[in-house]
Amino acid sequence: MTYRLGLTGSIGMGKSTTAQMFRDLGHPVWDADEAVHRLYAEQGAAVAPVSAMFPTALAGGLIDRAALKQVLAQDPSALARLEGIVHPLVARDRQDFIDMHADAPLVVLDIPLLFESASPPELDGIAVVSTDKQTQRARVRARSGMTDDTFAMILARQMPDADKRARADWIIPTDTLEGAKNAVEAILGKVIPHA
Repeated sequence: MTYRLGLTGSIGMGKSTTAQMFRDLGHPVWDADEAVHRLYAEQGAAVAPVSAMFPTALAGGLIDRAALKQVLAQDPSALARLEGIVHPLVARDRQDFIDMHADAPLVVLDIPLLFESASPPELDGIAVVSTDKQTQRARVRARSGMTDDTFAMILARQMPDADKRARADWIIPTDTLEGAKNAVEAILGKVIPHA
């Protein structure tokens, strides 16, 4: 039986680095953001339905995320319509990944907005990556094109870190790589006793 571990955390908390730690240890990781990129790419399953609803988002045979953001900014009701198209496609992509790795002892599902989702997937456990606010802000501000306003807008859409930590089965502290690695190995020791 494959153990399905949800991996989540707010922006700048170190989720991508932590997900890579699981990969490096040989565990398959499904990434929700990568799934959306695939769906929006040329020949992606979301291109036809999204472009039919939002024609200005289509550019060169794929969904232009910047153009789509403009549409969403101009029409607040558009987000629900977009999610109605994309969420089922993402869920199918995730299930296909789980099915493909049915023999794996552990599958990690990297879902940034896991707790914010209206219909979260069925999971066996949830790990939240976390660090202090100063480290989080420094990491986010180091990203290309990131502004304080954009950071504040993203945080406003995410559940506060303290609430995520309270709902987690495990907390992975990402203040140091060593601490994160130790936490990942501790989780593996619990869910895969022979790991």
